Amino acid sequence: MRSLLRFKQLKISTTVGSIQGTCYSSHRLGFGIRNIVTSCRAVVLPRFGGAGVLEVRDNVRVPDLKPNEVLVRARAVSVNPLDTRMRAGYGRSLFESLLPLVLGRDVSGEVAAVGGSVQTLNVGQEVFGALHPTAVRGTYADYAILAEDQLTPKPSTISHVEACAIPFAALTAWRALKSTARISKGQRVLVVGGGGAVGYSAVQLAVAAGCAVSATCERESIDRLLAAGAEQAVDYTAEDLEVILKGQYNAVLDTIGIDPTERLGINLLKRGGHYMTLQGESASLADRYGLAVGLPTATAILLKKQLQYRYSHGIEYWWTYMRTDAEGLDEIRRLTEAGKLKVPVQKTFPITQVREAHDAKDTKIIPGKVVLEID
Repeated sequence: MRSLLRFKQLKISTTVGSIQGTCYSSHRLGFGIRNIVTSCRAVVLPRFGGAGVLEVRDNVRVPDLKPNEVLVRARAVSVNPLDTRMRAGYGRSLFESLLPLVLGRDVSGEVAAVGGSVQTLNVGQEVFGALHPTAVRGTYADYAILAEDQLTPKPSTISHVEACAIPFAALTAWRALKSTARISKGQRVLVVGGGGAVGYSAVQLAVAAGCAVSATCERESIDRLLAAGAEQAVDYTAEDLEVILKGQYNAVLDTIGIDPTERLGINLLKRGGHYMTLQGESASLADRYGLAVGLPTATAILLKKQLQYRYSHGIEYWWTYMRTDAEGLDEIRRLTEAGKLKVPVQKTFPITQVREAHDAKDTKIIPGKVVLEID
């Protein structure tokens, strides 16, 4: 009798679905989720290389959920530059021993099951979000697993395709501008490379924060950036950007990260300003020399640059990376709902054509955002 009463006290919910002909069932208990059937279709990276190495497999294991995790029935996932770089071997020092991997960081879909400690999301709810860059099991799958704080309710005003294009790029920009530089109303912000997903997100975030925003971009992106609220959008092929980009800035986000753009950003900053580049050298140096040598070397290079620019220009220098952040994701959701933040999608592919999608990004046939749809 005592065992029966204890059983009744447990929170139990069951979700039953079909994955490529495989029955999936899970039970929510106070301590998490035990998956009875643990396979689904996913895109697998068995080795590093070109787009042709990617494999769509029907029986990829779905791990049991931890108490703080959510199982998401994916409807759309985006193809980020990090995905194509990882496929080609970027981060090899960290990921090679963990192959095969499932790529993908962004996802939009419905909650299929929740861990025992999840409080803010419910089965059946539409959500979108993004994994941390170092996650081993990504989102290129029928079912993805994310922590509760990596997801937020999807606005009803946008589709899954539109939603999945937003979180990874926007969180990368949010960390640089809001967490590192702590931009505020009335400040001046420069985005170098405003035409890409991260740069375009940064422009919109800075405008929403009440900043005066300038951006460099390709000529075809000028009108789009001005429409997003930038006060100035300049073709990066212009002869003298330092003259055209008049005045000085409180924060510079450099999404290109080559020597000329670094010099431009540094020279246009006010004293006390923040220069942030997406092209930090930690992963590349670790790949080249191994973790034991590469990471300390990268740390030494960053520290040297920080001290150099603090002394010579009076500014702060940072390598910036995406990180999952519940506060940032909540703000991104609210701005998306208000129509103040979006990342345009140029092309969609079915997930079964993931090779073609990656090849299109590698060859720059499609320069804009690419999304994989999951039927």
